[in-house]
Amino acid sequence: MERIAIEKLAKWNDSKRRKPLIVWGARQVGKTYLIKDIFAKRFYENNYIYIDFKIEDEINEFCSKTANAEKIIEYISLFKGRHITEKTLLIFDEVQECPNIVSALKYFCQDFREIPVIATGSMVRIKIQRETNKRGGGEKFLFPVGKIDQITIYPMTFDEFLLNSNRALYDKLKAAYESRASLDAQIHTLAMDQLYKYLLVGGMPEAVEAFIDNGDLFEAREILKALYDNYLSDMELYQASREAILRSRALFSNIYRELNRESKNFSPGLLEEKSKTRDFATSIEWLTMAHIVNQSCQLKEHITMPLIKDGDGSFRLFLGDVGMFSYQSGINAASFVSNNRENTLSGIFFENYVAAELVAKGNPLFCWRGKSSCELEFIVESDNKLFPIDVKKGRGVLNSLEKFSHHNKYECAVKISSGNYGYDESKKLLTVPLYFAPFVAEDLAQGTFSYE
Repeated sequence: MERIAIEKLAKWNDSKRRKPLIVWGARQVGKTYLIKDIFAKRFYENNYIYIDFKIEDEINEFCSKTANAEKIIEYISLFKGRHITEKTLLIFDEVQECPNIVSALKYFCQDFREIPVIATGSMVRIKIQRETNKRGGGEKFLFPVGKIDQITIYPMTFDEFLLNSNRALYDKLKAAYESRASLDAQIHTLAMDQLYKYLLVGGMPEAVEAFIDNGDLFEAREILKALYDNYLSDMELYQASREAILRSRALFSNIYRELNRESKNFSPGLLEEKSKTRDFATSIEWLTMAHIVNQSCQLKEHITMPLIKDGDGSFRLFLGDVGMFSYQSGINAASFVSNNRENTLSGIFFENYVAAELVAKGNPLFCWRGKSSCELEFIVESDNKLFPIDVKKGRGVLNSLEKFSHHNKYECAVKISSGNYGYDESKKLLTVPLYFAPFVAEDLAQGTFSYE
């Protein structure tokens, strides 16, 4: 399957200032597939060496004892029986099993920068070691600050889903967005049909591939269930106490329940009686660090740039994958493909979808809450301008925008809904169909967003 992140890897590969690359991302989002099966084969053909530290015990043992890049290169070359040059890509996978190889990246950068190196795996354990080391605890661990490049891989976004499942429709949507044009009614309906299927399947590559191969939504859901259970099981591997494990599982399992309330903000009492937000601080940090959960910080009244977290600490949590969110909700899968789906599905399905798209394209999440319970789902700062974003499952009006404008100047308000594309100059309001969300998110992240 194609991944849009290949463009970032290609740019890294061509850079004259290229450093060893660390690829972050949650489990099962396709990091190894992207690097080994797409990037390596496309850019290095047969001239790459792949090392899996989970199963290659001899190399693991050697690299665990030294951070000397020259010795590591020599040993791998002799072990694999292949010369390693500047034309050889080294892929270090499952590096959580050999954290010392991450420390060694500093010396790959200093002494052998011409050799392309990519490291990946379940990187949350590496992040935890780094944070523990910062606080003066745990085993000695040198993270190569300033000596690495980094990218993060997320579940497949809706544009990636279409790129693989219906390339012709993807091309049509992208062309329409770039020309700022609305779609014919029939094509608009077709695009919305695909979006609802994406809300059900999500962006985990294994589930997407199963759906694309045979169009079987049931099989994709079964895969989602297994992945969801694996995420719950993984929490036992990386956390120090039984209490932290239980709280992380409770927090992860109740994202839908937390959002399916009037306030939508995180409420610890919903998970554990008489608990405080600080009791869940470690779990929230772990889940966001692992890119399993996305955190949206609440802003109030007057907003200043750059956007920063509000002092009272209110926030919302979204699941990183929309398919897992739909699975967690417990709603019948048929609801996503029924004729009555717009009335059946609540707005939070679409909010979680937009949150995931914004994050995957590189936008931090902020929401806004004013007086009298008025609110806007997302506030994005792009090119030193504010863009309030509201998400509607239907074609509703933006009731909170006027109150927001009393306190804040903004470039343009964006309503992401089931409506077609259109711009109301008098209201400075851009209506964007839900299927354009990944393109909007990309432009906002790049500072290239335009609305006319």
